Amino acid sequence: MSKTTGNEVIDYNLDNGLKILLKPIHTAPVVSNWIWYRVGGRNEQPGKTGISHWVEHMMFKGTPTFPKGSIMLEVNRNGGVLNGFTGQDYTAYFETLPADRLDLGLRIESDRMANSVIDPAEVDSERTVIISEREGSENEPEWALYEEVMSTAFRVHPYGHMVIGWKDDLRNITRDDLYQHYKMYYGPHNAALVIVGDIDIDSVQARIEELFGPIPAGPTPPAMQIKEPPQQSERRVVMRQPGTTAYIQSVYHTCPGNAEDTFPLMMLEAILSGVNFGGGPPTHRSARLYRALVETEIAAYAGAHFQLSIDPDAFRFYGTVRDGHSLEEFETALDAEISRLHQEPVSEDELARVRKQVQAQFAYTLERVSNQAQWLGLMEMLGDWRRFDAFVDNLSAVTAADVQRVAQKYLQPANRTMGWFEPIRG
Repeated sequence: MSKTTGNEVIDYNLDNGLKILLKPIHTAPVVSNWIWYRVGGRNEQPGKTGISHWVEHMMFKGTPTFPKGSIMLEVNRNGGVLNGFTGQDYTAYFETLPADRLDLGLRIESDRMANSVIDPAEVDSERTVIISEREGSENEPEWALYEEVMSTAFRVHPYGHMVIGWKDDLRNITRDDLYQHYKMYYGPHNAALVIVGDIDIDSVQARIEELFGPIPAGPTPPAMQIKEPPQQSERRVVMRQPGTTAYIQSVYHTCPGNAEDTFPLMMLEAILSGVNFGGGPPTHRSARLYRALVETEIAAYAGAHFQLSIDPDAFRFYGTVRDGHSLEEFETALDAEISRLHQEPVSEDELARVRKQVQAQFAYTLERVSNQAQWLGLMEMLGDWRRFDAFVDNLSAVTAADVQRVAQKYLQPANRTMGWFEPIRG
């Protein structure tokens, strides 16, 4: 068993390939246990979209040891919380528990890694649930517009379909499809176990070996080799449906989450839309889009987001047009802010303020062991957990010239897919 340490993280692999990251923090008797699988919408084939999200649901449906409903019941009974989610690049499950109840989380995750039943009756039941979930989203104009924009922006790469999948695929996926996907991707050979909190390293390592060590590695998943061709010209989507409110969604192709442009793009998002690390006071009121679009009453809401991802994803703008104003006004004001970024470097005062907000909010976020475990796991899925160590330092090192450079490089009309939702008022 080999180990390396850095910032108190113990990093090693079991013989079956399971990656282990342990970080002891003894400030409170709490522990957060995460299992990350390197599978999501990115790994799905045409005709099988949504299969990863569906398997995630099925792994809550029980094993011979933990029958349907017992996982949530046991975690809640022991004073913990749990959840799971599927993204384009990964699937994750977690349990945050009192430190002396960590064994429950380890038993749950090792058991459903090896023994999920995926019962045919439950598959049929869940098909109805997931299709209903999708139909509910289709009735939300912002979601529907985002799907249209992404499927137009990504013509080849799977990032162009939503994680929930296309409805026809959801109707046709079989129990055997789900089980084969589970056996291919949801084993120790394709996973990372991240534990942060009040743990004794020796005893936790012994228990991990006992519970996860006997699980055999599955087949090597096929490499994902699809690349999105460079976009050559602007694309536009206009949705006209019954409604009362107009919306905008706009995306620009960017870079992988491990590229050198990542940190300037994250700072660009913070300058435009505010700092959003999931903790601390919101900062959007000092951000450029709020001042240009909301304070002027063109928009009721406006923001930007850069997606960290394995493959090149997108920098996204979005907003809600205020009644009495138009989509043209919103787009013109947005274009003016982008042009300003192209022509004028961000001032040192503005950049210094954003740096302080980044540092403060990230520090606040990492007070919780669950958030530390989530960030470690996310960085590991994107290539290397060690990027977490210098994450804030790398953000703080971004210069005004860096921000201007990435704005000029990526925020170009030929690289944009612009979407309008025009409400038809009945």
